[in-house]
Amino acid sequence: MKSIKLAVVAGFAALCASQAFAEDAMGTMSMMKGGQVTAIMPDGHMGTMTPDAKMGADMMKMAKPIKHCMMMMTDAKGKAYMIDTSTKKAQAECEKMAM
Repeated sequence: MKSIKLAVVAGFAALCASQAFAEDAMGTMSMMKGGQVTAIMPDGHMGTMTPDAKMGADMMKMAKPIKHCMMMMTDAKGKAYMIDTSTKKAQAECEKMAM
């Protein structure tokens, strides 16, 4: 009887842990932290870093503010594309997705 309880508890713990790892692996989107830099490659993989103060200041000299919602997607082969969101309809769809 104790072994069944132990197996159920272990199974439940494994299920919870696997969902947490799956969410992390799926790349759930969240807000960037202050000073964080995100890079997106054409093959769809992404990376983030928080540069030191000097590197961050140098990068800010090249930076331009984002003026509207932006969307990106990958095709079946994993190549990344940026979606044109310049129309009002596309902006509304982008904002709806980001909420």
